[in-house]
Amino acid sequence: MPCYVDQIQKWPGGGRTFRDGSCHLIADTLDELHAMADRIGMKRAWFQPAPASAPHYDLVPSRRAKAVALGAIELNRADFVAVVRRLRAARIAWAEKRVADAKSEVLASFAEGENG
Repeated sequence: MPCYVDQIQKWPGGGRTFRDGSCHLIADTLDELHAMADRIGMKRAWFQPAPASAPHYDLVPSRRAKAVALGAIELNRADFVAVVRRLRAARIAWAEKRVADAKSEVLASFAEGENG
């Protein structure tokens, strides 16, 4: 399962840490994301679960270069957004399945209680 990085962007007010710009590191799974983050020297405290987006780490250019050297796939903006949308849709589908499974279990318990 791959990890992905988008292009370095310079943001106004990026402060000292991001004065040379930053990008995002995402992955198909959280395990893969955290494994890559560990390999490039990121602290777990820097993880951003970002419920409205994809879980990610912000990378400075030197850490982006390390991630790419370790196999992260470089994506342009359009392709990166497409991956984020795919990951978001997968998370939503997973959550909807968990809710449906929980409802089924409750209904089954209720039915057993009536028949018991």
